[in-house]
Order: sequence, then C-alpha cells, then structure tokens
Amino acid sequence: MSKQVDVVVAGGGGFIGGHLVGDLLAQGLTVRSIDIKPRHEWYQVHQDAENVIADLSLPDSAREGVRGAGQVYMLAADMGGMGFIENNKAACMMSVLTSTHMLKEAHEAGVERYFYSSSACVYAADKQTDPNVTALREEDAYPAQPEDGYGWEKLFSERMCRHYAEDYGFVTRVARYHNVYGPHGTWTGGREKAPAAVCRKVAEAVFSGDHEIEIWGDGEQSRSFMYIDDCLHGSQMIMAGDSGVPVNLGSSELVTINQLVDIVEQIAGIRCKRSYRLDAPQGVRGRNSDNTLIREIHGWEPSIALADGLERTYAWVYDQVKRSHQ
Repeated sequence: MSKQVDVVVAGGGGFIGGHLVGDLLAQGLTVRSIDIKPRHEWYQVHQDAENVIADLSLPDSAREGVRGAGQVYMLAADMGGMGFIENNKAACMMSVLTSTHMLKEAHEAGVERYFYSSSACVYAADKQTDPNVTALREEDAYPAQPEDGYGWEKLFSERMCRHYAEDYGFVTRVARYHNVYGPHGTWTGGREKAPAAVCRKVAEAVFSGDHEIEIWGDGEQSRSFMYIDDCLHGSQMIMAGDSGVPVNLGSSELVTINQLVDIVEQIAGIRCKRSYRLDAPQGVRGRNSDNTLIREIHGWEPSIALADGLERTYAWVYDQVKRSHQ
C-alpha cells in the first residue's frame, strides 16, 4: 500500500462504504478501499479500486492504510441496527481503537482532509422520549447522555476529531448520520436496520403467502430515514466544506415504524397482519434531524422522499429474498 491515492475509504466493504467507493471512482478519483471482512463478505467490490483487507484497529494496519492518501473517509465501525447495538455494547465501543488509530495515523501521514462518520446515537436520550419528538439540533448532544455503548464511542471520536483540529490544525469534518438505508445493505442476519428489515419481512410475506409480520415495539416509535444517494452527496459536500463542526446529515421526514410498514405494503401490493413484540429492542421513542445548521452552512439538506427510496430498496431486497427461495 505504498502508492499514492486520492482517497482512502475505511470500511469500504460495508454498505455506505461500498456506495461511496463506487461514486468516487465514477468521478475519476483513485481509491483505496479497506475493510476487515473477507472479500466475499463485502457488500460491493469495485475492481478499479485498490481493495485491501486489514484490521484498522491495529496501529500498523492503520498506518499502512492511510499511506499516500490525500483524503480519508473513516466509516469503519462494528455496528448494526438497534437489536445489534443494544446487545453488543462492548463490541461497539471497541471501534474506538479503529477511530483513534486512523485519526492519529492520518494526521501523522500528512493527509489533507479527514471525514468521520458519526451518528444520531450521540444525542441525549431525555430529548427523545416522545414519538412527536422535536427535531434534534446539534447542540442537543450535550450535556452528554448518548446511546450506551455505540453512542458513547461516536461522541468520544467526534471530540478526538475536534481536538486534533484545535491542537494540530488537522482538517477534520464530522457528519452525524441519521438512519441511512438503500440497496446493497444488510437485509438479514440481525444487523439490518428498520427499512431493510421491514422490506424483507414484507417480501417474505409475498413469497410465503403468510401475511403476518413481526414488529418490534408497538410500531409508534418514530424515526427519519436518509436514502443512500443523499448520504453520499452530503458526506462529500461536508468533506469539501469549510466547517469543522459536527453537523446532522439526515432526512427531516419523520415517520412511525407503522407508517414505514404502510409504505412498504403499498409498494408490495399486500396488507399484513402485524404482531407487535413489545419486549424487543426499540431504542429511543422518537428521533428526527433538525437541518437548520446544514442549510445555513451548505445551503442543502437531504431531500429524497422516503417513499421513493423505499421503492428502490424494496426492489433490491425483494430480489435477495427471491434468490434465497430458489
């Protein structure tokens, strides 16, 4: 890994990373895509990228990973949907090794710009107790009371980026992602997020003829969901911008999980009987993205409608379910 590259994508074998590598390559950039997973588990493998399997939680691997890079997108993390992060807090917090070593080595290697993908899980739980939640502004992350495990790691790593900028003049950029979804993501196995899980359950109902599906909680918990194309555009815009403060990157279209199911059912053309599992992990009661700051700084906010994004996502998940039945 000694050659020069325009961009390193840490976590390039993951859902967002795979899409980002493809988008950067399409712009004519040279890209090194790094992931800890074996190649056959990468969501997308782009042959024009320098594809590397490495454990970036190790200092030597992180140092080699960023060598010769102009910019670094740090997306690597051990994460999943609410069921995973509520039951794997230690594993989620161990991502701090990857976040810290990548930041340190990128600075020492002379990387020009460094992007860190934070999360809406940094926000204080007491501001997210009602489905009709007031959208979260960036300052609502303090006093700190983030999601236990995963959220604490994200908030700590945000501050590491801030202090590297303050103490060393290192150019860091931080985006707080709000529930990114789309094709080529996790759709089964326990790490999938709500949009993919609902698409899978409805698609399986189509194939099986059993139109009863399980919903975690009472379905009235609310969220906003951002389609992958908006995430790619926003991440690169924030990386190229002048502001180093953490900024929300999410849709402000708030829906309940029941409304999310309504949309997917309409796309699939069926109606399902819903079985509510009240003891399942649900996360906070309500969460939405206040996009005032991103509009002020960048004059833009995510705008792809949930119904449009879900139509594309359901089509992809439907194909995966179809293959699993062949």
